[in-house]
Amino acid sequence: MGKFEIIKTISLVIIIYLLCTNTSNILAAEETFSGLSYEEYLESYPESIQPAKTITIDAEQLQKSNQLIEIYENVAGQDGKAIYSDEEGEITWEFYVEDAGFYHLEFYYFPVEGKGMDIVREIHINGELPFDQADYISFSRIWKDDGTIQRDVNDNDRRPSQIEEPQWVRSYVQDDMGFIDEPYLFYFKEGVNTLSIKSIQDMMLIHQLVLKQKPFTPTYDESLIQYEEKNYEVISLEEDIIIQAEQAKYKSDAMLYPTYDRSTPATIPSHPSKIRLNTIGGEQWKEVGQWISWEVDVPESGLYQLGAKFWQNFKSGRYVARSLKINGEIPFQEMNRIHFNYGADWDIKMFGEDEPYLFYLEEGMNEIQLEVVLGDLAEMIQQVSDSVFQLNYAYRQMLMIIGSTPDIFRDYQLDTRVPEAIQILEEQKMILEDVSNQLASNSGQRGITTSVLDTLVVQLQGMYAQPESIPDRWATFQANISSLGAWVLEMQEQPLQLDYLFVTSEELDKPKATTGFLENSVYAIQSFFASFTEDYSSIGAQSDEAVTVWVNSRDYGNIINSLVENDFNLKSEVDVNVQIVDSETLLPATLAGEGPDVALQVGIGEPVNYAVRNAVVDLTEFNDFDQVATRFSESALVPYQFNEGVYALPETQTFPMMFYRTDIFDELNIEAPNTWEDLYRIMPDIQKNNMNIGIPINGVTGTGSVQGIESTLSSYTMFLYQNEGELYTREGERSLVDEEESINAFRKWTSLYVNYSIPVLYDFANRLRTGEMPIGIADYSTYNYLSVFAPELRGMWEMVPVPGTIQSDGTINRAVSSSGVSSIILKTSEKKEESWEFIKWWTSAEVQAKFGKELESIIGVAARYASANQEAAELLGWTSSVYRNLLEQWDWVVGNPEVPGGYFTPRHIENAFRKVYNDLDDPRETILDYTQIINLEIEHKRKEFGLDQ
Repeated sequence: MGKFEIIKTISLVIIIYLLCTNTSNILAAEETFSGLSYEEYLESYPESIQPAKTITIDAEQLQKSNQLIEIYENVAGQDGKAIYSDEEGEITWEFYVEDAGFYHLEFYYFPVEGKGMDIVREIHINGELPFDQADYISFSRIWKDDGTIQRDVNDNDRRPSQIEEPQWVRSYVQDDMGFIDEPYLFYFKEGVNTLSIKSIQDMMLIHQLVLKQKPFTPTYDESLIQYEEKNYEVISLEEDIIIQAEQAKYKSDAMLYPTYDRSTPATIPSHPSKIRLNTIGGEQWKEVGQWISWEVDVPESGLYQLGAKFWQNFKSGRYVARSLKINGEIPFQEMNRIHFNYGADWDIKMFGEDEPYLFYLEEGMNEIQLEVVLGDLAEMIQQVSDSVFQLNYAYRQMLMIIGSTPDIFRDYQLDTRVPEAIQILEEQKMILEDVSNQLASNSGQRGITTSVLDTLVVQLQGMYAQPESIPDRWATFQANISSLGAWVLEMQEQPLQLDYLFVTSEELDKPKATTGFLENSVYAIQSFFASFTEDYSSIGAQSDEAVTVWVNSRDYGNIINSLVENDFNLKSEVDVNVQIVDSETLLPATLAGEGPDVALQVGIGEPVNYAVRNAVVDLTEFNDFDQVATRFSESALVPYQFNEGVYALPETQTFPMMFYRTDIFDELNIEAPNTWEDLYRIMPDIQKNNMNIGIPINGVTGTGSVQGIESTLSSYTMFLYQNEGELYTREGERSLVDEEESINAFRKWTSLYVNYSIPVLYDFANRLRTGEMPIGIADYSTYNYLSVFAPELRGMWEMVPVPGTIQSDGTINRAVSSSGVSSIILKTSEKKEESWEFIKWWTSAEVQAKFGKELESIIGVAARYASANQEAAELLGWTSSVYRNLLEQWDWVVGNPEVPGGYFTPRHIENAFRKVYNDLDDPRETILDYTQIINLEIEHKRKEFGLDQ
């Protein structure tokens, strides 16, 4: 090589080196401006100020949008234009900032009626996400009772439905988790800036965005000085002004409906045996950001005292917190964090305790609002929440070295192989110890609140000091991290029940929270004797002409009865008597001739079992059945078909979806699998890091609950249907599990566990949370459970269709089977036409959507209703992107046929699996042997019911 070539080569190497170095610097620079926490974001601008100027960005200053923009004018009394922000898309405004610095951001929005969810947006400043928390900014809706509380035919109060009451709202952008009291600050440079709003969930109208500084809130002492300067008078009242808590004006959540307490005659109103909706709150009023407002009419402007009658027996050993606003403003700083202490009975709370505060109220109507906050615990809970994330990260780093079942006699040299993880253990030990000490100092003792922290502190100390002991502590470490996550969720909950609020003055006696011994004794005796005469199972009309409907849940029954009275009775002359009866009672009651006309929530295998016994009505006998059947996918009706008849209408339909951790997949540089071949391809990347994949074999979902024997088939049938197999012949006289397609499917299914060591027993939600199982298949209801169970993983996981099998034409077959419950009409009913009218109404899209929303308002988002009516399912609070994935998978759902003796199928397929998995038997021979047993039972049942004659 000549001198010129040598110089050229050296120059090329230098250029490449400089380019690589420059690229590394660019990447490093990019990393410093991404993935920042809010605290790190503030620290990145240490010299910045908060300018006093206000910058108003009107709707028409829109720069661009990736969606078709709709402009509205003069909406709901607000002059001017407003932009419609749909549930998807991004809108960008451009504006000029004269003084650079930090500004609070205020939205002036109108929560147009949508899917009833909180409105969620992601905020970008000058094309960048400023800090992590800006990817989930929540804006509440406004709800109210649909009318006053009414009584049913049994003289019980009927809970009013919750309806939206949209109105224009000014709201600062703030932390929806409640860790930060003050609204977020956003940095804007001098000159032209852009602000982008990306839709995550539900719809809103935006009239203005305002950059400003939130007005300063004075202390109470400062407020007293202002009161004197303004010559406010202290008002004397002749009697307390009582505001019944259940008569709330507005609320932020449909879950905040009136409730009842029958434990004491002291609640207003009360009754020893009848339901009186006399309180509000409790377990429904515990999430940060939930608020309730009331109106109070005072005789003249001036200073009053405020208080509330409350019950906080939910959180032993600690307080819960609320903030108070009067006419939309916090009156003084002390009202940011009002403590309600634990107690075994109702209590009276004066705002200001022994020296009650004075509040200024205007003559006439005033609005009082209480909002859930974390109070003084906010910073500590945030620290522990961050610790959960950090410890899970350290757990995952060590997991990659030692695996899920490490050898306790082996030194893995973790301190040299993963020093970062060991350092995290020490750091988090110090943080948790500090939090524990603060909690103990606040309460004066250590106890149930600090026990989880103290246990982990001791363990982390030992793990950090002796890394070689980590394998022996591994299982306990995993359990303690899960307990710490549960601790965070428990501490974030702030339940509080209110009987009434009151306005009072100094010379009046404080109201009494409880009654005396004699009154309590009389009340208890009345309740005891009433228990012998009250029919607590029946919650509807009780006439002989009424259609009797059985449900097995009181929550379900109350909602259905309310819908009947407010909807069905207005459209039909049919009376309905809803009764709460255990599902196991249905069969003996039917055999005894004492069954209902209609049974709801019937298990997926029951209608055909009843049909072969001639105990249920074939719904195809009704003239309009074909029209009603179009409400459901064909797969939803398959389990209820037998001998050309259909014996039930589906209420719910659930099916598997795939869940995966996007952050871990990014770390491993792999993509979510589209096909099983893709899954096999990424499996080594997952398993060589001592992580694994979750595919259930026995009907256990991500929540750890068992869904019944039918769902045992869900894993096997995924392979069966994707390989063109079938469970039974067309007439259902024998199983086809011994056909070649079925045998191949069984082999593929079992090989995942035998050859690829996929675990059989696991808690998917916990393992997804720790990262030990970054991908898995579970019922789609797991989505809502994970949203509540692991809030720290928000934005780090997705739910998508399951892997599929490539067909000869190149398409991907993603077939899965489904499960659910249904509605049936009993053959013994003398009101078949009326019963049919009822279940037609019950399974309609409008009613199913209303029911689902009501149910979610009572139990919460984790219990989102899985309606089989696809039109209703779209209205049940799913974001559009998630619902698209659901719909894509729904198109591939296949219903499992039900046949007499079919209960042997899931039972013996699982037995066959166990033989292959535990004893390493040959898959072909094993499934052939068990198919014979299945067919013998089917043959026996067909003879028993004369089906082959």
